[in-house]
Amino acid sequence: MNIAIVGAGWAGLAAAVRLKDLGATVTVFEAAPVAGGRARGVDDLHMGRIDNGQHLLLGAYTETLKLIERLQPERPLAQLLSRTPLQLESADGSFRLLAPRLPAPFNTLIALLTAKGLPLSDRLKALRMMVCCRLTDWQAQPNETVQSLLKRYKQPDLLCLKLWTPLCLAALNTPVAHSCAQLFLNVLRDSLDAQRDASDLLIPNVDLTNLWPTAAAETVTMRYRHIVRKVRATQNQVEIDEEAFEACLVAIPPYAAARVLFDAAKESDDGLGNNTAQEQSEAALLRLLRGFAYRSIATLTLELEADWLLPQSMLMLDEDMPRGHVGQWVFRRAAHSRQLTVVISDAADFLKHDRTSFVDAIATQIREQCAKRAKDAPPMPAVKHQRLIVEKRACFDAVPGLARPANRSPWPRIALAGDWTDTGYPSVLEGAVRSGLRAADILQQQLAL
Repeated sequence: MNIAIVGAGWAGLAAAVRLKDLGATVTVFEAAPVAGGRARGVDDLHMGRIDNGQHLLLGAYTETLKLIERLQPERPLAQLLSRTPLQLESADGSFRLLAPRLPAPFNTLIALLTAKGLPLSDRLKALRMMVCCRLTDWQAQPNETVQSLLKRYKQPDLLCLKLWTPLCLAALNTPVAHSCAQLFLNVLRDSLDAQRDASDLLIPNVDLTNLWPTAAAETVTMRYRHIVRKVRATQNQVEIDEEAFEACLVAIPPYAAARVLFDAAKESDDGLGNNTAQEQSEAALLRLLRGFAYRSIATLTLELEADWLLPQSMLMLDEDMPRGHVGQWVFRRAAHSRQLTVVISDAADFLKHDRTSFVDAIATQIREQCAKRAKDAPPMPAVKHQRLIVEKRACFDAVPGLARPANRSPWPRIALAGDWTDTGYPSVLEGAVRSGLRAADILQQQLAL
């Protein structure tokens, strides 16, 4: 069985590995010169290999971890990923939540009860919300936002500021006033109410492309720098830019999927004729693909003039917009004692800002807040090099009631994959991987590989 995959992101490559295991001959078309999609390594002239965005994995990412172990058998998982129990800590040391190594859900409950920087009343209300959510099987009310969820459970402002709002932005990349409560609860359920290590934090020690996408790409035929223009299904085959395959898996963002699956004339007509059940199914898919809005993420990588290590591998930053202190998380880059990565979720187009003042403001934000932890700690050195990357369509807007396509398409020989499909998760790496595996299984069932 000769199968094409459009897109070499985490969804497409997960599908490629699964289809290869099923005995298919797999060809992957990728517009970029490297694998990884929106989670990939980037070469920088001054800082070497960095990532286009800092990604944090969780112990709950079971399918992703299985892929990494399967594709990197010669490298222990501990070598590729730094793993720590759940720990959320502010750069100034005023807030800390640390999960002990106890069975779930006791690890989470004790972490909430012993959190530093919150009054006991706030901690008890956080604990009450978690218990109530568990008792209601982690189900939100219809079309409920995270903000409404927090109000319903009477979560205090300080608790929201220090805990729930940062977690929501990190997981959904959507402000609490607009983000989907059900997606947020799904993330909390699978990380905080699963087995103990599900809430562990895993930070890659290598760039994201070399974490596993490169190894996956080496098992199949890759067509790099090929922008697919058209995917057309017939009864017996699928044509990719007029090249015939027996089936195809489309694993590119929704706006790109709409472009390759529907020609310009059809894309301008939501109805697509609506004469047959097939045409109605195609019209429904097109409406879903065109129904997404997107939010950006900015990642600023800094190289300092001298060695300087963060107290923890990941710290939360307090924002102060008037001063340009827009960083939300700062990470210590593994094996790089002079490099830091700052993440700004739901970011503006900072590429249009004056770069020097933008970098100086964030460096000041990190320096000032870390200095409050210990007066005798050495101050952060000056910034020597920097690289700002803004992914303008990093994630879909995770709003309540968003209809997302299934992996099964209206065409029996085409399946869909991506974090934007109906995974039950927001736009996260594990959702992408699981969608790719599910889409590959659908093709296998429909074509009896």
